Amino acid sequence: MRRAKITIVGAGNVGATAAVWAASKELGDIILVDVPAVEGLPQGKALDLYEASPVEGFDAKITGATSYEPTADSDLVIITAGVARKPGMSRDDLLNINTGIVKTVSQTVARFSPNAILIVVSNPLDAMVYVAWKSSGFPTRRVLGQAGVLDTARYRSFLAAEIGCSVEDVQALLLGGHGDDMVPLPRYTFAGGIPITQLVSPERLTEIIRRTRNGGAEIVSLLKTGSAYYAPASATIQMAESIIRDKKRILPCAAYCEAEYGVGGYFVGVPCILGKEGVERVIEVELDPEERKAFQSSVEHVKQLVKSLKV
Repeated sequence: MRRAKITIVGAGNVGATAAVWAASKELGDIILVDVPAVEGLPQGKALDLYEASPVEGFDAKITGATSYEPTADSDLVIITAGVARKPGMSRDDLLNINTGIVKTVSQTVARFSPNAILIVVSNPLDAMVYVAWKSSGFPTRRVLGQAGVLDTARYRSFLAAEIGCSVEDVQALLLGGHGDDMVPLPRYTFAGGIPITQLVSPERLTEIIRRTRNGGAEIVSLLKTGSAYYAPASATIQMAESIIRDKKRILPCAAYCEAEYGVGGYFVGVPCILGKEGVERVIEVELDPEERKAFQSSVEHVKQLVKSLKV
């Protein structure tokens, strides 16, 4: 059986780490692509990772490139390309620079791999998914953004540390935009099937939600010269695995919503079923008035970002 072909655009920390996770899971053959200005970087990282395969026991062909010819007919393309967030820089500050990068990448990907599914990781995420969709011309089900899995992972890890339980036993749901605009839903958050409100005080839960919203900024402030990459890459590959292996996982993703949640044609964070067709279903959950207000506020910010785009 033919192995899946996965292209990762951007050989920086997120892209290279995504390649490691994908190879370790043997999701398919991997092409790591970056711009010609960094000639040797994607090739060197790809070769280094391939040389780890006998030790780690994974079987995958891993190629580095500074052109898109080797990526032709990819099944899945992960776009991590873009300027990294720096200290003091808001996600909105990234908009103009990364719009141009994601637009060019998406157009090129569409030319070489017209049947691929796109997972966008570049920030500001919700706007960049929209750019990728418009620029690629792909159906909405084949364009999605990685945000909710990462935000949920941060939320779950902080909750597990607070409770003193395994992270595997914490289930949570977040809606809305990535980062500051996320909408955690304590009513849909459990640890071992127990409602989180029975295990964590309201005050601590509020603090954990605040820390989750600022999760990316906290890491930026600690690293000082970069941004998060282990967790973003891992979250991206969880989505990729569900698509490539048709696992039908329910994962929170930036997906296109028209009638769903009354969004009206934008990419926002919602729970989705991911399978071989991409986003196979957007799941609508019941929201109380306070949750709906917070979600609508998040959607409005996404709309404002999109309106300012020059695609």
